[in-house]
Amino acid sequence: MTNHSAPASLLQTLGVEIAVPLGVYYGLHSLGVDDFTALALSGVFPLGRTLFQFAKHRTLNGLALVVLVTNVVGMLLTFVSGDARMMIAKDSIGSGITGIVILISAFTAQPIMTKALRPFLTHGKADHESAWERLRGNERFATVLRRSSVIWGVGFVLESAARVVGAFTLPVSTMVWLSTVVFIGTFALIMVIAGAVAKEAGVMVAREAQTRELVAA
Repeated sequence: MTNHSAPASLLQTLGVEIAVPLGVYYGLHSLGVDDFTALALSGVFPLGRTLFQFAKHRTLNGLALVVLVTNVVGMLLTFVSGDARMMIAKDSIGSGITGIVILISAFTAQPIMTKALRPFLTHGKADHESAWERLRGNERFATVLRRSSVIWGVGFVLESAARVVGAFTLPVSTMVWLSTVVFIGTFALIMVIAGAVAKEAGVMVAREAQTRELVAA
């Protein structure tokens, strides 16, 4: 695994999850399909992709499970209401629920975002992975990771609130792309801030790995 494999994989996943639904929506919309139907069909791919990953690997991490359940429940509620705005709000609400779960987990023994942060901080290096394991009981290390999780949680909750308001106040055709812009912008900002906070944990991992190497020598 290279140093850039984890970020590259994340960006690739986001690109697919965002670009395909947008393309489906605007493609169908240009053909005269109504907003609700176009939005419903555009949401099939992300949901199908998640189910495929589950069927393939027979496992879902905590965050993926929250997203899956939220999407399924949100999709059912949307079809019951038959409201295109609810279809847009569904994803926003799901983001908010995810943020709340992340925020709550930050104060437990196993914050959800810790697993997601690990590849970015260890870069997949065996000595860094071992260092991570040795630091599990370090209070300062745990505090830094917890703070990063809190930033992710709060960030998702705030962007969710902004998108829900937009879903019910702006034109549907505008909010379809604007919702994506808000999400991407917020995600990038959260990643920068949370990454800056988590940097200390990365330094601790590198230092621990180096110390063990020197001792072994």
